[in-house]
Amino acid sequence: MPSVAFVIKRKPEAVQIAASLRAEIGRSGVEVREGASPRPKGRARDEADLVVVVGGDGTFLHAAHLYGDRGVPLLGVNAGGLGFLTEFSVEEAAGAIARALAGELPVHARMRLRVSAGNDGASAAYSALNDAVLAQGALARVLDVETFLDGHRVTTYKADGLIVATPTGSTAYTLAAGGPVLTPDLQAMVVTPICPHTLTNRPLVVPASSVLRLCAAASARATGPAGSAERPRLTIDGQRGEEIAAGAWVEVRVHERPLRCFHNPARPFFEVLRAKLKWGVRES
Repeated sequence: MPSVAFVIKRKPEAVQIAASLRAEIGRSGVEVREGASPRPKGRARDEADLVVVVGGDGTFLHAAHLYGDRGVPLLGVNAGGLGFLTEFSVEEAAGAIARALAGELPVHARMRLRVSAGNDGASAAYSALNDAVLAQGALARVLDVETFLDGHRVTTYKADGLIVATPTGSTAYTLAAGGPVLTPDLQAMVVTPICPHTLTNRPLVVPASSVLRLCAAASARATGPAGSAERPRLTIDGQRGEEIAAGAWVEVRVHERPLRCFHNPARPFFEVLRAKLKWGVRES
């Protein structure tokens, strides 16, 4: 018997949608490992054949964090805002789940990043579907970020921070910072400075085989209002992260295991861009 788990945005509308979907697919003989709960855990997470994400892109990113390493495919139902990642409407959801379980929907592999941070003698590892951002902490100060690509020095960016994004993440923070849009199937990373002091510092597109090493230079440390050191902060997908000691290295490479997610064949990538970004739309 196939099994389905749910990851649901914490708002009544999303919970109600999930409850309705749960009841409908349950009547068709599908085992629901997790009902209308925002945080699946334990066996529900380990044994699901399919994960239905009800919410917006933030909820989808959270689900990617929970399930990405397990290889369980995600199906996004848009009950949020933009919905770049949640490709199916509420009206399409039940039919899409049935088709997914029957093997009739295409599954795309979305590149993820593996991010390692050496910090005060300790190390931490993260996975990112959208991006990793190294930026100044609470204060708006210019950060010096030394950047190396495959051992070769690129430059020292003087900027508010630096974004390393996947093709999936190219329509997120890096787009707002002036980065290019990459098609989701492209094997590449985007390196985008945030408000660079030197205007000739432009976004870079580098091969997926590359290894990036970033360092917030010790000279870039800012001082807070009480005289305390303001450390740079590493943020993963806008949801997780940690403060980084000045002089510590952050290494970014492509994760060996991409995220598997169901694609809506009725919504090609450029149709989504036209709808979400209002390409070609003239305001009357």
